[in-house]
Amino acid sequence: MHAKCALITGVTGQDGAYLASFLLERGYEVHGLLRRSASADVVDARLKWLGIAGKITLHDGNLTDLSSLIRVLGEVRPAEVYNLAAQSFVKSSWQQPLLTGAVTGMGAVNVLEAVRIAYPEARFYQASSSEMFGLIQEPIQSEKTPFYPRSPYAAAKLYAHWMTVNYRESFGLHASSGILFNHESPLRGIEFVTRKITDGVARIKLGLSETLALGNLDAKRDWGHARDYVKAMWLMLQQDEPDDYVVATGRTTSVWEFCELAFGHAGLRMEDHVVVDERLLRPAEVDVLHGNPAKAKEKLGWAAETSLEALAAEMVEVDLERQKRHEHL
Repeated sequence: MHAKCALITGVTGQDGAYLASFLLERGYEVHGLLRRSASADVVDARLKWLGIAGKITLHDGNLTDLSSLIRVLGEVRPAEVYNLAAQSFVKSSWQQPLLTGAVTGMGAVNVLEAVRIAYPEARFYQASSSEMFGLIQEPIQSEKTPFYPRSPYAAAKLYAHWMTVNYRESFGLHASSGILFNHESPLRGIEFVTRKITDGVARIKLGLSETLALGNLDAKRDWGHARDYVKAMWLMLQQDEPDDYVVATGRTTSVWEFCELAFGHAGLRMEDHVVVDERLLRPAEVDVLHGNPAKAKEKLGWAAETSLEALAAEMVEVDLERQKRHEHL
């Protein structure tokens, strides 16, 4: 076993890219699972943006193919396995519920099973989601708050979450879950609302567009920076005992308020440009998510470092530069 070797599924996504960068800075040998894709020529765009594309060893594999996972685990023999791969866009999970279940739910269990069979010494991290709280049962959500998923995505994540607990208790795996609340960055996919907003702000500021269509402006989320949150993932796997942790800022903000921050940073008024399109509303909405990160602070020594204002400003500035250069991510 390499003392500092990690395998990341979803390494080309927002969280995977930031985690890979974080681990490389700490001397890790980093490996990533790469799904065959029609967009193979741009799949490593986030890794290139962080300047680490050539520093990671990529392996062909797929969460839905247990044999490929066992093969990669046997080849890499990592000390730490981070399962970040998923069909992660909530809205799409209603259009593709079976795919979401197969990848986001069963895919996580395939990774757990591969670890159990091929290399049970590895420590395992599962990317759970605040969306599992859904129709919230408590105004502020902690590790003890009951779950009530409101989308196929959330239901799939909940299955993966409980199976992680089950493998920990049944087979003695060092398996932990991070119940991450919304975390954003300039590497966020354009389909997610925060990035849609900051990209829209950039386009309007540069005269490329006049309006920005959004759905539910009243939805409230606990938004942090993905760069901060990957540190919490790593800290979980450094503990003597595995456990589950809420990772959040402890501050909740509406989509409307995030818009005000983003437009205000560019010297614009959101009221002049934002229009509501009911076609963008979810079939079942999650109205409020507000995390309690007390356990992560106490046991991991972790706390969010980037303010929402700084996050929105960073995203707007990067999207302004991208639009000026006609670059897209």
